[in-house]
Amino acid sequence: MTEINLDAFSLSELKQLEKSVAKAIASFEDRRKAEARAKVDELARELGYSFEALAEAATARKRAPAAAKYRHPENADLTWSGRGRKPRWINEALEAGKSLDSMLA
Repeated sequence: MTEINLDAFSLSELKQLEKSVAKAIASFEDRRKAEARAKVDELARELGYSFEALAEAATARKRAPAAAKYRHPENADLTWSGRGRKPRWINEALEAGKSLDSMLA
């Protein structure tokens, strides 16, 4: 690989170079994905499947609900797994000075 003296470029030239490199990387990744997809399609056909059927089977699985990690101190029906956005009752408890550790289930 040849060395490029980047100090010799102006800021606008460096920004243009950055855009060109980003496009080249995206194009390279797209080609690699297309090659991978072609190989997967070929292997699936050899085994008697279509890629779409295999992809559908892989995404059709349902994930089991996460176990409750936190429980409301006064109302045991209110729980939170610790995933995703915090429920209002968690935020209210935190604002009231409670800690998450104090609400562990």
